Amino acid sequence: MASNRTDEQPYLKIGEVARRVGMSPSVIRSWESLGLARPQRTASKYRLYSAGDVRLLKRARYLRRVRGLNGPAIVQLLKREGSVPASQDGTATAIGVRLRQLRAKRGLSLAEVAAAVGISVGFLSALERSHMSASVGTLRKLARFYKTNILEFFGAAEARSPLVTPNNRKVLQAGKGVRMELLARGSTIMEPHLFRIAPQADSGESYTHEGEEFLYVLKGKLHIRLDGTQFELRQGDSFYFESATPHRWSNPASKETWVIWVNTPPTF
Repeated sequence: MASNRTDEQPYLKIGEVARRVGMSPSVIRSWESLGLARPQRTASKYRLYSAGDVRLLKRARYLRRVRGLNGPAIVQLLKREGSVPASQDGTATAIGVRLRQLRAKRGLSLAEVAAAVGISVGFLSALERSHMSASVGTLRKLARFYKTNILEFFGAAEARSPLVTPNNRKVLQAGKGVRMELLARGSTIMEPHLFRIAPQADSGESYTHEGEEFLYVLKGKLHIRLDGTQFELRQGDSFYFESATPHRWSNPASKETWVIWVNTPPTF
């Protein structure tokens, strides 16, 4: 059988979809990583797209060309409209694809990577299949193992620009309830983020890396633990530390916390 779908509407291969939507197959494949299409695969790995996939891609193309939105901004808008389910996490899909590519490129098994990083084979497999999301701590450990940074999990680097508007920020979802919005574009010495941390969300286990970090709490509360010592940050507080110190953090409050978080050199 060519597909597991059982309904009767026709399904299209990527070349026909590209013609109907008006974008190249390579762009369509890249937008799949954001959750803007969910094609089925034949036994020989050909993609098969539904009419719904085509409609969603046409809408996304319109938003890019007419509204000037980038991929993550399009996903957020379509989620608010209800065109893309809120549970459909395109960022998780992009991470899964990239993790699988990195492992395959090195010729490693799931068991080898899982053992080196200190996670279970089942969890790593679920990450690669985009069935689960990972905390900042786990993503940091995977990035260190692959000798890269977390930003590499979320798509290609963009050209440097002095101005980044809210609709053009790269948005990273790192585990449940942690949203990271990149505030600068391109190759920079500093890496500034807006962290939006949901109530009770956290970084996962402690982690370390090279460099230094600066935090400024815009609203809410943040608990940060440095090598066994816990600090409570409130709105207006700032915090500076060396990234080589084991650290972890959490939002202990009942409301979302917003933090300007700057790393140097770039590590995420």
